[in-house]
Amino acid sequence: MQEDSVHIPVMLNEVIANLAPGVGDIIVDGTFGMGGYSRAFLEQSKCIVYAIDRDPDAIVRSASLKAYYPERFFILHGCFGDMKQLLHDAGIKKVNGVVLDLGVSSPQLDESERGFSFREDGPLDMRMSQNGTSAKDLVNTLGHGELAHIIKHYGEEKMAGKVASAILRHREEAPIETTGQLAEIIRSVVYKDKSKIDPATRTFQAIRIAVNDELGEVERALDASTDVLDDAGRLVVISFHSLEDRIVKKFIKKETIQDGGNRHLPMQVEMHNDFKVGTKGVVKCTDEESQINPRSRSAKLRMAIRTL
Repeated sequence: MQEDSVHIPVMLNEVIANLAPGVGDIIVDGTFGMGGYSRAFLEQSKCIVYAIDRDPDAIVRSASLKAYYPERFFILHGCFGDMKQLLHDAGIKKVNGVVLDLGVSSPQLDESERGFSFREDGPLDMRMSQNGTSAKDLVNTLGHGELAHIIKHYGEEKMAGKVASAILRHREEAPIETTGQLAEIIRSVVYKDKSKIDPATRTFQAIRIAVNDELGEVERALDASTDVLDDAGRLVVISFHSLEDRIVKKFIKKETIQDGGNRHLPMQVEMHNDFKVGTKGVVKCTDEESQINPRSRSAKLRMAIRTL
């Protein structure tokens, strides 16, 4: 497993501690990526892992892990929001753990031809599945109102209207085709603030989320976990920005068992939801890990346990 050993996924120790995979457990790695979590689970115990990824490149990368664990590792090509159907098609009805590492994977960020990052110029793509509507399509076809809404809602960019206006002005002269072009357009109207974050960051995040329907996928995956997790099955989610974490936090709050009532207002009917809280609040990435891997600095882990 030499080619996988160099990649250590975010908050690996915390994920394993909260998931606690046991012998014979069936674990769903909802975002295979470079396979770091799947490999760690398989090494940790004699569990069975079903990994999901929509990216064809990730499916190709999974071949080495499949060759090493032919009886315990299985890769499913699709979106993790469709995990219930994907597992059903694989003959699996219930699992003991689901792990979701949200956001974009390291290879997608690092390969300029995928068009996710503005650090190096590349085609304006951003498609995790490598098919369907691309970032180039959205940037060059959406009207001002819809484009500004995406940038404001998904990127939390205060200058969304000005960014949308700048995009429309530039595309009237020629289509916007590369990440470098788009980044420079954004920087022409959004300036650096005290955070020192590149002014293009929030808009790139927004367009990427829209292209891949990332928040919709998170909501569908959380709902699916209710159906696929067996009693005492564990749901572990790592998020990287407030929009994702807000969805996860809201889901866990809604679906966990409520104590109900108090001495002044006792419950008349017993309340029982689908999960109980696993971690108290949120687990954040350690300072030590964030120094080693800067991409992990905003990571947050939440966990809940299924109750039938």
